[in-house]
Order: sequence, then C-alpha cells, then structure tokens
Amino acid sequence: MTIELEKHYNKFCEDKRLTRRHGQVEYITSMKYIHEYLEDMPSAKILDVGAGTGRYSVQLANEGYDVTAIELVKYNLGILKSKKSSVKAMQGTALDLSRFADNTFDMTLVFGPMYHLYQYEDKLKALKEAKRVTKVGGVILVAYIMNEYSVIIHGFRENNIKECIENGKLTEDFHVISKPEDLYDYVRIEDINKLDEEVGLQRMKLIAADGPANYMRPVLNEMDEETFELFIKYHLSTCERPELLGASSHTLDILRKE
Repeated sequence: MTIELEKHYNKFCEDKRLTRRHGQVEYITSMKYIHEYLEDMPSAKILDVGAGTGRYSVQLANEGYDVTAIELVKYNLGILKSKKSSVKAMQGTALDLSRFADNTFDMTLVFGPMYHLYQYEDKLKALKEAKRVTKVGGVILVAYIMNEYSVIIHGFRENNIKECIENGKLTEDFHVISKPEDLYDYVRIEDINKLDEEVGLQRMKLIAADGPANYMRPVLNEMDEETFELFIKYHLSTCERPELLGASSHTLDILRKE
C-alpha cells in the first residue's frame, strides 16, 4: 500500500486540490466544524493523522493551537515541513499511534487514512487508535469518501460501469470493492455507523463535507465570486440534511469520546 500511495502522491498535490473551487467547499466546511468544536478548547492539543501536506494542521498551528501531524507519505511530509510552521510533523501510520500515550489530545483529525484503508479491520484499528489517544470528552473528526459518488461519476458518467461489474469491482447492490491498486476505498453510511458502534464512539454530527461540489466542478469554476459565496452559504445551510449525506463525495463524521 505504501508504494502505491507514494507513487500517487508524488504526482498528486493535495494542497492544490483543497484550493480549487470544489476543494474549497470541503475545506471551508471542515474548518467551520473544527472551529465549532474548538470554541470551548482555546488551548487544545490537536493530532492530525494522515495530515497530507498540512493544509489543516498548518492553519490550525498558525491560529495558535498545539498541533502534531502524522503523515505516511514522505513526499507530503516534506512539503508540510517546508512550510516552517510550529506543527510537530513526523512520519507514521494511522494503524499505529503507539508513540502517543492514552488520552493525550483534545481533538484528533483523521482526514486521509480512511480513504486508503481497504479492509474493515484496518479502518476499525485506525478508529480505535484515534479514540485511544484522544482525551475523554475530546472530539474526533473522521473523513470518508462515499460509495455513490464513485458509482455515479466513475461508473456511469465516465462509462466504466460495465467494466467494473465484469472485473468484480462492484457487489450486486453496487457497493464498490477496492484493493490497494485502486488507491481509494468508498463507504456507505451504514459502514460508518458500524465502525462507530463497534469502537464505542458517540456521534455528534455527520456532515456532507462537499455536498454536490464534486459533481459540478466546471460550474463552480465558472461562477463569479458573489455566486460562489452564495453557493457556500447554500451548502453550509444544507450540509447536515440527511437526504444529502450519502451522495456527497466526502462526509465528515464528528465523534466524541465519552
């Protein structure tokens, strides 16, 4: 898995994705909810697991928070460190946070790992580790890529659906079956619910982090600033609506350790 991810992220810049219009929607939404839960934690210690190039961790460090970042891919870690922030950045994996003691962090972000963990047991392990290092009463935010987005875009819009079925990439009820060479894994809400229940975490909110943004990239790119601001306002007013969650490209699961 590490080799495939290294190859992918050596070519793909996560920093740029989150500054493009569709990525801005996800970033603005995620930061809104991060700040919402940091309101009562002015001196919060934050762990960013799978921090990528530091889009979130560097910003939060610049706001004065004590931030530690874990990133698997050396290329991404190099970019993060080059930003010369106060983030304590180190290489590591979401599956093993043993360098940290139990109940260390007020907030733990798991924004990348679930995209690249293909076995349920690995997702479970990552979530258990995030729970272990988070303080009682602390908040864990976990990002996922959603199944229906993949089926609609890659399967139907890009006309790969027949090939996916023939190659055993979809179950009979159209759940994506991913392997490491596919790079990304996709889930449904019931998959997320099962993980939360087994790990014993209390959900605060489940958010459609980017809603319809990834379906309408060309439209967003053509919007003037005023219209884009209206779209952001619309999205933030609807991103918690349950009927929109499963079709969003990304969801954000907000959990509390009790």
